[in-house]
Amino acid sequence: MKKRTDETGLVHAMFDLKGKVALITGGASGLGKAFGEALAEYGADIAIADIDEITAKETAEQIKNMGRRALVARCDVTRPDEVQNTVKKTVDHLGSVDILINNAGVTAKGMRIHEMPLEAFDKVIDIDLRGVFICTRAVLPVMLKQGKGVIINIASAYSLRAFSNICELKPNAPYITAKSGLIGLTKETAVEYAKDGIRANAIIPGWFQGTKLTAAMQAPEYAAFTKQYDQTVFTLTPMARKGEPDELKALAVYLASDASSFVTGQYFVVDGGITI
Repeated sequence: MKKRTDETGLVHAMFDLKGKVALITGGASGLGKAFGEALAEYGADIAIADIDEITAKETAEQIKNMGRRALVARCDVTRPDEVQNTVKKTVDHLGSVDILINNAGVTAKGMRIHEMPLEAFDKVIDIDLRGVFICTRAVLPVMLKQGKGVIINIASAYSLRAFSNICELKPNAPYITAKSGLIGLTKETAVEYAKDGIRANAIIPGWFQGTKLTAAMQAPEYAAFTKQYDQTVFTLTPMARKGEPDELKALAVYLASDASSFVTGQYFVVDGGITI
């Protein structure tokens, strides 16, 4: 994403994130990495919280090469102690947490509710919903002390509609439950902390290239399934394609910056029309 500049060559003040610190869960790869790159392009320093430390360090080096500070914290969002340590480490080394992007998430193997193992349901809820609550709860005291902050939750097209059968993925009750719950959590956070200068919004992506699921499906043994899967997604999506991570960057910058200073409790759909 190219930074828009005025005639003096300076980034417009509304979108300028210089001096801000963004903590991004699941920030090592996929959409999380794209969010980190976007915010760094506009001046933010980035803390990458991820269970994949090797990839996180590689991403951090890329951020540093952009002239920004970057920090890596090994963090399992289901563990309150690790999350609290990550927030402390970010504040200690980078000075604050101005922006939190709750991006870490997993899905389950699709199957009907009566076939779904309880442990599979619990795992998705634990990471995708409870994990967001844990991270939000951990950063709020920092933001309250600062008197300002931005929280961006990454939901899903599943937040708005159910998909009864996409190839072999089939229905996915844990994922739709967690991602739908994120919308409610976003609204509640926005209402509770609006007078404290803290805003909370959500991004609802459709199907995107560059995610961990997409990467896993590139293996040769999944070739036939991947072709069928992609064709189904293309058929369901009016724009007949998947999104590219870069197509989410501008929205992330908008929500993280003062350009959206009067926006809170909202969700923004970027899905090529699949939820229409």
